[in-house]
Amino acid sequence: MHTTRNDHLSINAANLLETECQRYLQLHPASAQLARQSSQHFLYGVPLHWMHDWGTPTPLFVRQAHGAHFNCADGIDYTDFCLGDTGAMFGHSPEPVARALEQQARRGFTTMLPDVISPDVGTALTDQFGLPYWQLVTTATDANRFVLRWARAITGRQKLLVFDGCYHGTVDDTMVDVVDGHTVSRASLLGQNTDPGVHTVAVDFNDLAAVERELAKGDYACLLTEPALTNCGMVPALPGFIAGLRELTQRYGTLLVLDETHTISSGRGGWARNAGIEPDFVVVGKPIAGGLPAAAYGFSAALAARMQAAKDAAPPGHSGIGTTLSGNMLTLAAIHATLTEVATASAYTHMLELAATLEHGLRDALHRHDLPWCITRIGARLELQFCASAPLNARQARAAQHDTLEHAIHLFLLNRGVLLTPFHNMMLICPATSHQDISKLLNIFADCLTALTQSPRKA
Repeated sequence: MHTTRNDHLSINAANLLETECQRYLQLHPASAQLARQSSQHFLYGVPLHWMHDWGTPTPLFVRQAHGAHFNCADGIDYTDFCLGDTGAMFGHSPEPVARALEQQARRGFTTMLPDVISPDVGTALTDQFGLPYWQLVTTATDANRFVLRWARAITGRQKLLVFDGCYHGTVDDTMVDVVDGHTVSRASLLGQNTDPGVHTVAVDFNDLAAVERELAKGDYACLLTEPALTNCGMVPALPGFIAGLRELTQRYGTLLVLDETHTISSGRGGWARNAGIEPDFVVVGKPIAGGLPAAAYGFSAALAARMQAAKDAAPPGHSGIGTTLSGNMLTLAAIHATLTEVATASAYTHMLELAATLEHGLRDALHRHDLPWCITRIGARLELQFCASAPLNARQARAAQHDTLEHAIHLFLLNRGVLLTPFHNMMLICPATSHQDISKLLNIFADCLTALTQSPRKA
């Protein structure tokens, strides 16, 4: 874009954001009151401080959520494309999951013993994601943390290779950035008392040569990555990149761990299974239990034998792997219902078809307004990015960010009953999303672009 057009957009975005903040406060007096009440007991007035990081004047309080919609404290109905940032990727309170939870609630919540449904849950995980062996945990963070312990235990190596811009939950080892070619602790990380860079190295995504330079040193236990970066702004893998990682890790005796928590959106079974690539470990989290806290990691039969040998050879005591609520009865019931009755092949067909329709509509709107921005899509997950084509690495993704534009677009849509994610304006399609929901988003998005691209208002 010409510099003058950029300046116009920035001015309009700032003006629009100010207007939409006032509109939000007028529309949401009940949420504002709840925020004041909650601030007496919760940090920032919310149960988790992330709930404050939305760019809204006050947090938006939810009364109920079902399917692809939710209702806020002020009685406004929202079409939800955020879906709990993947946690509710298969829709809010899907009927099969709600029914399974209601039935299980009469039988028990947790015992730290295997429920009789355990074999069926294992079968469902293998049917969905392909790998034969599994362990259940409470969050994807736990899954990644425990996989790192297993990898070090069975390889006898200490180092971890990740990519700049990665996100794997709150695992200390992965909270790193690349600054001037060096791996350093992420600047936003609170209370860190050890240097993650001692045993972790980060390189650029989509750079196989950089990966090989590191793996050739022969001291990496594993390489941990998403099939596409999703936290710094979506960065898809170039054709052949993940296959190249599989070949390099096998060549140098390093385990390949694919974190599919977000790329489950790719299709039934996740990105790797649809691409025909089998990692050593796969991590899945968030949506596999319909939105309840749950995650799992899967692995091959050969790896299972190595893991069991390492555990059997260790002295008695806590392994540092697992938590008391891992694999509890309530979670097992939710996982089974989600994988067998909700995350079905037909559900994915619907989600992917609607996502393609939305992608086309969004790109058409950008073209009509002569905006050189792009829509990056990974299955049922889409993201608006302020660059002409999808970034190749985290540096390019960060360079494309424009906070004021992002917040103005987000709040404009929110004030008209459409919710995107608070970070990077990402959109998710669930089985309950309808063509009407897509049309609503496209119409409001077009109005937003008109407001952004009109001649700047004079002060």
